[in-house]
Amino acid sequence: MIAFVRGRVAAVTLSSAVLEVGGVGLELQCTPGTLAGLRTGSEANLPTSMVVREDSLTLFGFADEEEKSLFELVQTASGVGPKLAQAMLAVLSPDGIRAAIAADDVKTLTKVPGIGQKGAQRIILELKDRVGAPTGGRVSAAPAPAEPWRDQVAQALVGLGYAAKDADKAVDAVSEQVGDAPDISTLLRAALRTLSKA
Repeated sequence: MIAFVRGRVAAVTLSSAVLEVGGVGLELQCTPGTLAGLRTGSEANLPTSMVVREDSLTLFGFADEEEKSLFELVQTASGVGPKLAQAMLAVLSPDGIRAAIAADDVKTLTKVPGIGQKGAQRIILELKDRVGAPTGGRVSAAPAPAEPWRDQVAQALVGLGYAAKDADKAVDAVSEQVGDAPDISTLLRAALRTLSKA
């Protein structure tokens, strides 16, 4: 298994990053919070989890070991696959997930796309004794250095077919919504709303 990947960031998309390792580009599926901390051309070291299927080998990359271990743990609950586990980490921090499970907080877990009320109850029931208490770590996504969120949101809009100048205008329009920890998916949705009004 591949425990971590260290190399130059060759590309960052809306859902993945490509790290060049020994002349080979490895694509890692990452949450928006992890991607926000990466810059094209810089070095990165990401803990990884490999998911093997009949028809695919997928590498998931994480900001830290805590995210990786929680990603692997939540998949032990019935009905939770790697995509849903990644969605949980995209919406909630590791401590947020632990706190929701410890407090039987179905409402918080149902904020994750793909988790309904019954699914949330099942996750709580199956993981409550194994997930542990919140560690007091970060509750939201890690703050991004400089403003890489601008590039990521603009690239995503261009990828969806918008002109680069329209994408830049939309990014400027949502810039006042950026807090200490930019949430790429929220900013992208806001930018799309701005473009749909134009």
